Amino acid sequence: MVRQRSQLKDRLFNRDKVATIATQLSCAHRAFDSGAFESRVMSRLPELELKQRIAWITGCLEIHLPVDYRRAVNIMLRSLPAPCNPQLLDGDFGDFIYAPHSEFVTRHGCTREDLVFSLASLRELTTRFSAEFAVRSFINAFPDETLMTLAQWTADEHYHVRRLCSEGTRPRLPWATTLGTPADYAVPLLDSLYVDTTRFVTRSVANHVNDISKLDPDLAVETLQRWRRACRQGAKEMDYVVRHATRSLIKQGSPRALELLGIPREPAVTVSKLSFPDRVELGSEFEFSFTIRADQDTAVIADYVLHYPNTEGRLTGRKVYKLKRLSLAKREQATLTKRHLLRPGMTTRTIRPGRHELELLLNGRTHTKQSFWVTAPTSH
Repeated sequence: MVRQRSQLKDRLFNRDKVATIATQLSCAHRAFDSGAFESRVMSRLPELELKQRIAWITGCLEIHLPVDYRRAVNIMLRSLPAPCNPQLLDGDFGDFIYAPHSEFVTRHGCTREDLVFSLASLRELTTRFSAEFAVRSFINAFPDETLMTLAQWTADEHYHVRRLCSEGTRPRLPWATTLGTPADYAVPLLDSLYVDTTRFVTRSVANHVNDISKLDPDLAVETLQRWRRACRQGAKEMDYVVRHATRSLIKQGSPRALELLGIPREPAVTVSKLSFPDRVELGSEFEFSFTIRADQDTAVIADYVLHYPNTEGRLTGRKVYKLKRLSLAKREQATLTKRHLLRPGMTTRTIRPGRHELELLLNGRTHTKQSFWVTAPTSH
């Protein structure tokens, strides 16, 4: 796992990438010393983690660009390559190497004097790589003014700009600065964006509503109900948005979310043949399977929970994982199998040798909970 993280940060920020932005900046501004910039960036880059690399490159830009903020930003904007292809519907995330450019705008331009200029700059930058982290500083400092600008951007011709209106305002955007705005701050933006024809945008809208569901479940459900009644989005895409937006609520067994999906609170099923090993070695796969038989026509959302021990052996850690959604006719049965890799050295959760528990959830309700043991890896 450590090796995979290293590959990611080195793939996103490396000597070739740094050389590219140095060349671009020198073409936009003849006085820019590309060689000195590259040397300074690379002097520390290999020792830094991903977010640290963004901050470090931003600091190097501060040294090598003009002191005047607007002049420096205009140079960066002139240096940019063409925007991400606006004709695509998904899959073009841009280049991470332009994240320091947005960070530069946040550091120096989050002022009332520069607000209009800075937001316009982020609009240009986000078409090369998402400015979702950078815009949050402006939301916190100038919530009303920024919301007005974002409202205009919901009709922008470029889908990256439209996505920014949802992604940048997410209440619980991973790795991002916490927002001081209420959970419903961006709902007026989402009211325009959920009808978007681009999956890159509607996926962000669904993730945003899923964030809202963790803070205000009723608001999340009521918003989705209102959108569905309006019939402004195609049925298939609306179903996708609802499913993706309610995934946390479904894992909790929320009756209102289940009703929204047309899923019974208690499925008429029988579970049998649960099979899993008593012991599994850390670093290997924990495989389990079970069979579901329908007593009558029913829909089932099957998830599973792994309970992890802390340093004292108490099962204080818990993580819900999606498994499968089924539609079963009466007396029909299905066997579900899952292999879950128990990775050592994860930063999000530490898996230790000791007793663990497997919990099966059917439509958000616990069906069974069984123990198994994780053993220390065998030395080779």
